[in-house]
Amino acid sequence: MSSGLLEAKVKSVLSGDTVVLHNVNNPKQERTLSLAFVSAPRIRREGDEPFAFESRDFLRRLLVGKVVHFKVLYKIPTGLNREYGIITLPNKTQIPELAVAEGYVKLRDDAGRKDDSEEAAIILEKLQMVEARAKADSKGLWAETGGKIENSYELPDPKAFVEEWKGKPIDAIVEKVLSGDRLIVRLILSPTKHMQTMLLIAGIRAPSTKRTNPSDGKEQPAEPFGEEAHQFVETRLLQRNIVVNVLGVSPAGQLVGNVKHPINGSIAPYLLKAGFAKCTDHHSTLLGADMSALRQAEKEAKDKRQGVFQGHVAAKVSAAGETEAVVSRVQSADTLFIRNKAGGEKRINLSSVRQPKPSDPKQSPWGAEAKEFLRKRLIGKHVKFTIDGKRAATEGYDEREMATVTFNNKNVGLLLVENGFASVIRHRQEDPDRSPIYDDLLLAEQQAQAEGKGMWGSKTPVTKAFVDYSESLEKAKRQLSLLSRQRRVPAIVDFVKSGSRFTVLVPRENAKLTFVLSGIRAPKSARNPTDKAEPFGQEAHDFANKRTLQRDVEIDVEDCDKNGGFIGTLYVNRENFAKALLEEGLASVHAYSAEKSGNANELFAAEQRAKEGRKGMWHDYDPSAEEGDDAAPGSADTNGHGTNGDAAPTERRKDYRDVIITHVDATGRLKLQQIGTGTAALTELMNSFRSFHINPSNSAGLPNPPKAGDYVAARFTADDEWYRARIRRNDREAKRAEVVYIDYGNSETIPWSRLRPLSQPQFSPQSKLKAQAMDASLAFCQLPGNPEYLADAVDFIARETEGRQLVANVDAVEKDGTLCVTLFDPNESKTGEQSLNADVVGEGLAMVPRKLKAWERAAGVVVEGLRKKEEEAKRERRGMWEYGDLTEDE
Repeated sequence: MSSGLLEAKVKSVLSGDTVVLHNVNNPKQERTLSLAFVSAPRIRREGDEPFAFESRDFLRRLLVGKVVHFKVLYKIPTGLNREYGIITLPNKTQIPELAVAEGYVKLRDDAGRKDDSEEAAIILEKLQMVEARAKADSKGLWAETGGKIENSYELPDPKAFVEEWKGKPIDAIVEKVLSGDRLIVRLILSPTKHMQTMLLIAGIRAPSTKRTNPSDGKEQPAEPFGEEAHQFVETRLLQRNIVVNVLGVSPAGQLVGNVKHPINGSIAPYLLKAGFAKCTDHHSTLLGADMSALRQAEKEAKDKRQGVFQGHVAAKVSAAGETEAVVSRVQSADTLFIRNKAGGEKRINLSSVRQPKPSDPKQSPWGAEAKEFLRKRLIGKHVKFTIDGKRAATEGYDEREMATVTFNNKNVGLLLVENGFASVIRHRQEDPDRSPIYDDLLLAEQQAQAEGKGMWGSKTPVTKAFVDYSESLEKAKRQLSLLSRQRRVPAIVDFVKSGSRFTVLVPRENAKLTFVLSGIRAPKSARNPTDKAEPFGQEAHDFANKRTLQRDVEIDVEDCDKNGGFIGTLYVNRENFAKALLEEGLASVHAYSAEKSGNANELFAAEQRAKEGRKGMWHDYDPSAEEGDDAAPGSADTNGHGTNGDAAPTERRKDYRDVIITHVDATGRLKLQQIGTGTAALTELMNSFRSFHINPSNSAGLPNPPKAGDYVAARFTADDEWYRARIRRNDREAKRAEVVYIDYGNSETIPWSRLRPLSQPQFSPQSKLKAQAMDASLAFCQLPGNPEYLADAVDFIARETEGRQLVANVDAVEKDGTLCVTLFDPNESKTGEQSLNADVVGEGLAMVPRKLKAWERAAGVVVEGLRKKEEEAKRERRGMWEYGDLTEDE
């Protein structure tokens, strides 16, 4: 018998009577100690003996992980040369005495023959007394019932098991640590049913430990830091109580789940921080949002170059950070061309996403749909991008920059994947060019596949086959008769051939057209590197590319040329693009076709402004050279529409202006914008205004409650965009305000949370750009007093003016600044009597005032024409006259 106490730490408990100890300072020095004089029920694969688990669990909870003192009383030299002894806890409690007292072990039949020393006799006598009490109290093994636990070592259907237990925490015990990421666990499914199986720790991959290859029996050495990872987990989890959340099944049929210590939580982040494991992408969709915490833990180890990351070289981070740009072209669903503030353009690829594969029969039909999805949302819009890395040039591919692009704080790649318009690239484990939200992308892809969205669905999109009607003059003439009868036909600019020549797609007609701007001539650009452009030809081409490529536009078709090209007007954001070219000095008016199109006044005026500003081709313009020439149409000081044949008498004021009606309020008063430099300035200001408010640093609300009359930035409910506005009324209790949008004239009541200060000088309506919505009313018209007829009049005016560019003659200006206007449609009004005012009166929705003002009396011919319209409406019982002439008694 050995004398003296030894110190050790309990590594594990094999059964209710046997423990594994290791040196306190060197965990690799181990020894097995069986408890003297006693035996416990056996845990066996073919079935545990009654109370075997309870017996072992009593000792496990008491000893594992604790430093104890032990004494070897005797050895049995046969076989394993097993040592038998007693264990003393720090509180002086002795084992096996406590185990016998609780009835979890019993004295051996030959206990007295193992050691015949006096000390052994005293211990044995005490154990016999304790066992007698345990028997009398029916404790543990001595209980008449219980102690039977069904423990299964086979998991027949792992997927079914995961379906049953997913989302339910399972209490478990770690029976063995195979490596840093693989455990044998005993899942305690119920008090009488246990399951022992292998479990992979979700989200990580640890280096493998030393193992023997079963196929050839050769020993395979451990991977670097494999033994350290094994030791790290073993010292913390072996035979500890844990909580398991099963998440899925590996390709080999093994359970994958979260392993959580009851106090310290998941083991995975600790392994990663210590550099003993790496994140694995295969489990990203199982973990969802929890994967980001593991990525952060891995990053800490990389930054500190710990463990497996000792030789890690950090990827170069783009010094530019997040940059703002405008999307100038969508090449495909994963490739964009962007233009910075300086005008420079470059191509970027969306990080970690791939457009529908052209080589995949199921995905390829979705390529055009995905591209169109992106075009509609991004073309011409301000976005923010960050370069994540570069892909080196390979055979057939140039160098590519991989970028994260956000629009309205939404990741564009994620938007595509969520809608089933892109798949996620499976990167190599060490690939640094991946998206910073790679795990979110994988999760979104899995969800899109589950919901059958986009290319993951069973339906195949209808492929649009556009017919090229400019292929021949015969085809063009056939389509001309159809298109020329329509106004403002929606189209998409597919390609820019030159400053005034385009390829446009008309989706509703499935038509592809070569479209030529009428009324102007733009200088030719070079068609190939050997060709020479005319002066300002390339500038005109670039300007057209910048403003129109892939944009939604509207076209009015007037004629076709001998090559099958369609001639007409192209509108970008409701503005004639020919006029925009002229204003920049990148085209000149073609007098004959301008007069024929009916836009001569507008185009000549735009050209004159470019000349006066010495822009583009007019940079060396000399006005004296034109002094002898006749005045161009529309340049006379009447600013009139000569092509409209207005025959108004000279006494009537002539002040013609191109306008857009932006709002008609409930009383019939108008808000209009005057087209010209103000419109261009407003477009420029609104682009800057939106960019300003997209920036999160400018998201602060109003510092104080708003007051009536204050200028503010307000977020319009219909499109969630920011506009300049003014407070009309304020409700302090409800914290809501009625605002008027000063550039458009409409109003609405919105909460204070949708308001921001308008204190920036670059957006000020007082110092930068005055309010563009001007008050106006229809001249010579008195709207009905009856609410129903007034509502009909307002509806009629709104419908007739919506989205149309009109010409207004300002007949008078009221004292409060309201313009009294007669509105003409330059495409339909052939005489001065054909006006919107006349249409309103003719529909019985307004009358000529009975008492005329001086300026109204001066326009006798106009008033007479309107009275004829009024008499016609009375005869036909239209509108307010449906019950006869109510003014006869006045």
